[in-house]
Amino acid sequence: MKNLNRIGLEIEKSNELVGQLSDLLSNYSVFYQNVRGYHWNIKGDNFFELHIKFEELYDDLVLKIDEIAERILTLGSEPENRYSVYLSQSVIKEATDLTNGKVAVQDILDSFKVLLIKQRTIMDFADEMGDEGTNALMSDYIREQEKLIWMYSAYLKQ
Repeated sequence: MKNLNRIGLEIEKSNELVGQLSDLLSNYSVFYQNVRGYHWNIKGDNFFELHIKFEELYDDLVLKIDEIAERILTLGSEPENRYSVYLSQSVIKEATDLTNGKVAVQDILDSFKVLLIKQRTIMDFADEMGDEGTNALMSDYIREQEKLIWMYSAYLKQ
């Protein structure tokens, strides 16, 4: 029992999972800020449509950021809050072209791909260690994001 954390999971494996979730938190945080930038700065023919879609997306992302941080706390660790650390860890980089709708949507698709790969890895590891809470969270995110990829791809006619 000494090698188990307060929710009954192995401490060593939980710490490894926290590392993966921390990396995911960094990627989500940079992605969130990129989408906020698209929302604020989008221009062109599809302004009204994309402005609303980007707001819907960043509202969802901020909820996921909070859930990931709370999962890290549940596993017995503390989530990182420094943006400088997020930027150094994240595969998703800060967006620079914030006004072009097609570029923004393609960047969103690329960012979802990064998140999906990371989430599947986390889900598999959580499953191996018997962590249904993290597993269910990742499964929900994957299902939602796969549908969003279909929708954003349809917008780009891909």
